[in-house]
Amino acid sequence: MARILTQTKMAAINPLKSSQPLGAALAFLGVDGALPILHGSQGCSSFALVLLVRHFKHMVPLQTTAMDQIATVVGGAEFLEKALVKLKARTWPRLIGICTTAVAETRDEDIAGDIFNAKGAGPRGRIDTEVVLARTPEFTGAVEEGWSKAVTAMIEAITRPGTQDRDPAKVVILPGSNMTVADVEHLRETVESFGLTPLILPDVSGGPDEAVRDRWIPIARGGAKVEHIRDLGAATQCIAVGEQMRRSAETLQGLTGLPYVMFGSLTGLINADRLAWLLAAISRDNAPIAVRRGRMQLQEAMLCGHFHLAGKKVAIAAEPDQLVQFAQFFTDMGAVITAVVTTTGDSKALQIVPTDTVKVGDLGDLEQLAADADLLVTHSHGRQAAERLAVPLMRVGFPVFDRIGSQHKLSIFYRGTRDMIFEVANIVQGTHDLPPARAPPEPGS
Repeated sequence: MARILTQTKMAAINPLKSSQPLGAALAFLGVDGALPILHGSQGCSSFALVLLVRHFKHMVPLQTTAMDQIATVVGGAEFLEKALVKLKARTWPRLIGICTTAVAETRDEDIAGDIFNAKGAGPRGRIDTEVVLARTPEFTGAVEEGWSKAVTAMIEAITRPGTQDRDPAKVVILPGSNMTVADVEHLRETVESFGLTPLILPDVSGGPDEAVRDRWIPIARGGAKVEHIRDLGAATQCIAVGEQMRRSAETLQGLTGLPYVMFGSLTGLINADRLAWLLAAISRDNAPIAVRRGRMQLQEAMLCGHFHLAGKKVAIAAEPDQLVQFAQFFTDMGAVITAVVTTTGDSKALQIVPTDTVKVGDLGDLEQLAADADLLVTHSHGRQAAERLAVPLMRVGFPVFDRIGSQHKLSIFYRGTRDMIFEVANIVQGTHDLPPARAPPEPGS
């Protein structure tokens, strides 16, 4: 079990984590017809919106209650009510996701009561809009916690409670925030190849990554349907991916009795085998030829990639579930994890990271710990550290804004693991093209 080293610095240097409200907003964007609203000042939503737009490379529907200085002191109920009434009348969303910020949370307001009162203020013909509250202050947690709280809140508010007639062909999938658009798409195709019907919540493959349109649409298009969220209890099995989704899976089980299976990651041969065996058991059929062929291709890639990655020193900075995903991947390929930095020490996923210590910190900590590393693995904000250390950077997670196509990079199951092996091996082979590390400045210069 890894030892967790807590944050000791008074200020972050090149921050690693993004906020809870951003993670919650991203989860809400995976629902068709959804509109996330950050309940706080305009600056809170502006920061989140900039990161989302830079990451996805197109506009993202995100609104704010725009609390001012007076509302911060006396309360933001009026601002929340105005936002709900106006946005419902203007955009006709199927779901409004309220993501609270520190500005609203520090006053300990009765936000749930404010939402209840605001619902009665809207036009009668449009009260069918679901309004879901996720309590996500920035002063604690990170993207994973915000994502998890939003998914759990949607299940609690929308899913019909009680035992329902089970459909043996339906499977609920609860993907973690570290899964890309390509990951979710591939997971859906894999489940369908076994003759099953996946109900994915949230489904980011149809939400924030929507296609080019001839006009701006101010709500999310594509993703999970509200009607499907309501009937999640009619499935036969729930598959939760990442420790962050355990709470959501437990909530769904408590409401409907639906059993769940946890996967810490879907990357790597062992995890992919486990998923294939589970789907085969649910469908009561053998794995499709394409799945078996993908397994053989991964085995071949592991043999080839081992010669390039064995013994390489890797430093990783990521959210806990993504940390587990990539640490296990590199360990399976014979690499050595020399430095590990994460955003929060509360996740149980950190207990299975294959390393002695995990540092809760920022990218400044990663740069100090990774002096002898052969490869850095983190998001785009780690590019300066990689340049100073003259170490190649593998960009993963959120945000990735200095490369295009990051959301279409596959990292799960047989094919995704195979592709990652090729990507990392090629990065390592190109190391000799990097300039030497910069010499530290002389004292007093």
